Amino acid sequence: MTPDLLQQGARRVAERAQQTAQKTESGGRETSYGRIANPGEVDLTHGRILYLEDVSVSFDGFKAINKLSLDIAPGELRCIIGPNGAGKTTMMDIITGKTRPDEGSVFFGSTIDLLRHNEPEIAQLGIGRKFQKPTVFEHLSVFENLELALKMPKGVKASMFFKLDSRQSDRLAEVLHTIHLAGSVRVQAGTLSHGQKQWLEIGMLLMQDPKLLLLDEPVAGMTDHETERTAELFLSLKGKHSLMVVEHDMSFIRTISDIVTVLCDGAVLAQGTLDQVQADERVIEVYLGR
Repeated sequence: MTPDLLQQGARRVAERAQQTAQKTESGGRETSYGRIANPGEVDLTHGRILYLEDVSVSFDGFKAINKLSLDIAPGELRCIIGPNGAGKTTMMDIITGKTRPDEGSVFFGSTIDLLRHNEPEIAQLGIGRKFQKPTVFEHLSVFENLELALKMPKGVKASMFFKLDSRQSDRLAEVLHTIHLAGSVRVQAGTLSHGQKQWLEIGMLLMQDPKLLLLDEPVAGMTDHETERTAELFLSLKGKHSLMVVEHDMSFIRTISDIVTVLCDGAVLAQGTLDQVQADERVIEVYLGR
């Protein structure tokens, strides 16, 4: 892991924070209610790209999410940890529209109420989600997988006559380099290693130009080398995109994280640096059963 990746990510986050501070200098949160929001525009006036406030949801009497409140800054890389059943996957389901909460608010930026949108609409708004098991088109090449993921009309006629323009070609080449697959353009996706398939799926999300990426256990099943390259990948995305990473690998989290949120029983138990949350007696009790 090279220090320059850490520095570049931190610099991008600091620049985003400075831009936000300049925008909000004249009036704080209340002033934004007078702004005219363009449909689909993510309003980052208040320095937060994602807000969850007092969110709760129950399944057959079991409260999977219990008054959960959480927010993420633009360009931030937030790690989410917690024991099995803590509500991590359900939280992502709520953010992406797969599950509707019983109560609470979920906003993308200051003005987009995610609870008013369905899954496809939320994806179009700029929230990409990667599940633990990679989902790629195994009989197609790496290039073809990324080409299919381009943000463009998907109708039959548009697909039949589609041809990459120079901007799209440049974007595809950029993503190939970012996901460490520039040398595997024509390789069939099904022959890739597990880690490479994970990178390809992340690349397919990047082709959609998401503002927020939700990544569920991205390094599960990877070799040590693949895990290290994935950390480099995430650090290169930090500041350009906002990332929420659910993971159990603490050494990986230590490499990439600034802030770690610990979930337990559907609510935030602790938050801070990894060292801070690991020293928290409540977190120790949850993980060690003391």
